Amino acid sequence: MKRKLVSVLVGISMVAALLTGCGSANGTTKTEDKGKDGYRVAYIARAQSDSFAAWLANEMMAAAEEYDDITLDVFDGQADDEKENAAIENAITSKYDAIIVQPNNGEAQRPYVEKIVAAGIVAITTNARIDGIEGASSVDADPYAQAAVNAQAALEQVPQNAKVVVLNGPSGNFHADERRKAWQAEFFDKRPDVEIVGEQIANWNKDEAVQYMEDWIISNNQIDAIISMNDNMAAGALEVVAGKEEFKDILSYGVDGTAEAMLLIEAGTMTSTCLQSAIDLAKLNLETVHKLLTGEEKQIDTDIDAPLINKENVADYVKMYKDRGLIQK
Repeated sequence: MKRKLVSVLVGISMVAALLTGCGSANGTTKTEDKGKDGYRVAYIARAQSDSFAAWLANEMMAAAEEYDDITLDVFDGQADDEKENAAIENAITSKYDAIIVQPNNGEAQRPYVEKIVAAGIVAITTNARIDGIEGASSVDADPYAQAAVNAQAALEQVPQNAKVVVLNGPSGNFHADERRKAWQAEFFDKRPDVEIVGEQIANWNKDEAVQYMEDWIISNNQIDAIISMNDNMAAGALEVVAGKEEFKDILSYGVDGTAEAMLLIEAGTMTSTCLQSAIDLAKLNLETVHKLLTGEEKQIDTDIDAPLINKENVADYVKMYKDRGLIQK
């Protein structure tokens, strides 16, 4: 297991290195230059420290290589609203043909995406979409459905009178808020016997989740389940209880379907996740931006699927990651 996990983290680190400026002096990663007659597209990534965001940035670059008339530049928002907004403004000033934004905080980025539209540049928001911006398109997943498939499974899996902890994404983030709503409606409202003994915003971040989980196991001698709005936070919480006999049967739920989560499910450590495929998101983003740039479509709002992954089907997804070189064969 340790050997395989190292290969996953190395893959993420390679993406992180790219996003911090390997390949150009201005802190971007570029696909191969497709020539003066092609389209220039800027992708503003949320953060390199988020394993899913790093995976998506890598897949966006791979997907762009399939288009002879698109050059993609990737910028790192560093999980900082000011830095992400500055990157958007710089892309507008640089007169890109299209700008795809992965928001750190949708409401903080909303006025800047509105500036993209006002400048006459093709605008797409992705992972998570920002609703209600006239003239902007979106490529996303349904975050309510992503959490609901886990919550519905947990109805039968979580024991009676269980004590659970909850790890949330950033407040105001569409995916974070909708996933928490799903857990409330699909699980907590139907299981009033379950007690939440700890709940915090960990901002999709593993290290923050570790800190909260360390506090929770000190103040609670019983925690039956970790309910997390993404895999990265769930993995952090699981690191804290690893090898502790009193938590050997703890359940854990996430969203994203990262390579690390696949290995945790395969090992029997994590219970389930919902795949938010960066591969599918990237392909759909490039397909969408190409249709908008060529005038084939004027407005596109579309979602990828939300399949549940557990011990019964995890082998298929481990193979997917092995085939893409993100898990060592």
